[in-house]
Amino acid sequence: MHELSQMIKDDMKPALGVTEPGAIAFAVAKARSFTKGDIKKVNVAMNSGMYKNAFTCGIPNSNEVGNVFAAALGVVAGNADKGLESLADVTPEDNVKAQEMIDQGKITVELSGITSRIFIEATVETEEDKAIVTIRDSHTNITKIIVNDKVELETEDEKKTEEDGGEEESHSIHKYTLQQLYDYVTTVDIEEIRFINEAYKVNLELFHEGLENPRTTFARQLLAINNGKEVSDDEQKTASLMCNAAIEARVIGLDKPAMSITGSGAHGIIATMPLYAAYKVNGYTEEQLLRATALSYLVCMYIKEYSGRLSAFCGCAIAAGSGMACALVYLRGGTVEMMAHTLNNMASSITGMICDGGNQGCTMKGVAAVDAAYKSVEFAMNGIYISEVHGINGNTPEETMRNMGLIASPGMVGTEKTIVEIFEDKLKK
Repeated sequence: MHELSQMIKDDMKPALGVTEPGAIAFAVAKARSFTKGDIKKVNVAMNSGMYKNAFTCGIPNSNEVGNVFAAALGVVAGNADKGLESLADVTPEDNVKAQEMIDQGKITVELSGITSRIFIEATVETEEDKAIVTIRDSHTNITKIIVNDKVELETEDEKKTEEDGGEEESHSIHKYTLQQLYDYVTTVDIEEIRFINEAYKVNLELFHEGLENPRTTFARQLLAINNGKEVSDDEQKTASLMCNAAIEARVIGLDKPAMSITGSGAHGIIATMPLYAAYKVNGYTEEQLLRATALSYLVCMYIKEYSGRLSAFCGCAIAAGSGMACALVYLRGGTVEMMAHTLNNMASSITGMICDGGNQGCTMKGVAAVDAAYKSVEFAMNGIYISEVHGINGNTPEETMRNMGLIASPGMVGTEKTIVEIFEDKLKK
């Protein structure tokens, strides 16, 4: 299998609800699995991106939101074997038990630092045992487990982090150019990327849940805007409906997973669902859709691996939106040069959109991403684009994507700190 095919396959993961509450619950459930007896205390330390994204985020099988409740459900009913879907089996009774533990002061969370690198340290104490599970860099990447002061697991990643102070190595996707990504998606054996179909199976089920569930609101209005049809003859309206009904369903915690990419369900939705709309409206072949999706994923990953997995800018709109826009150019028979110009238009427009956590606002950010992508593509394919001399645009598309990422990390570290301070101030009121 080609390195890029494997990269996509390894990165695609189903996630129930917003990824961060799922990751918190997973870490706590994993720590709980090493303990016996009644719970004395649960504490979860996490980086600012994790803390922020889960702050008011909907939780699957619950009407509650936030990182504290996610941790409580993780210890009460989380199933670590299900990874990011660890809360799939939560019952109403579990919600009651979780609230009781919170009321008793047994569940606490804390901010470990301002950083875009994923970090979770879940500590579960019982009358008999104490277990600590550490996760770094991706939402289910356990790097260390300590049970009753004995190290049960310590990966090379963890040892290296402790030795080098947390510096990240360059991601292997950055050795490719946009032209090489295009060459790959146009020549790879279609059977090698057939697994991408699973993303559409998962995300379409989430989309339909968004349309049918009485808790959604934006989904209904987007359906009305699309003349009451799932698929109309207006590609952009159909794209916005399919993309953002799924995002709304995800962020309010409806009981259907999204297929995540770069550790985010919303990234995975924006990278795929507008392309599915284009496929349905214009009659593209399944092969064209799969090749376009591979390109969308790879451009998203290229930007995201510069910005960091959890940062102060909206990677869903900026990274996934840019990937989706390049894929639209591909579907319309455009050139790599047109994709580069599309990236310039995206970089010059929505770069800097903040991420203030996984919440209902993600739906509006998704609407903005679809609008920006469609306009960026339309302009670029008609020879209209922001030239390289302006703003953060680079001399090459690779430089532009790098610069987009750098705006987030290290560029918006101060913004991240301010967002978290605003959240903490809200808690005091």
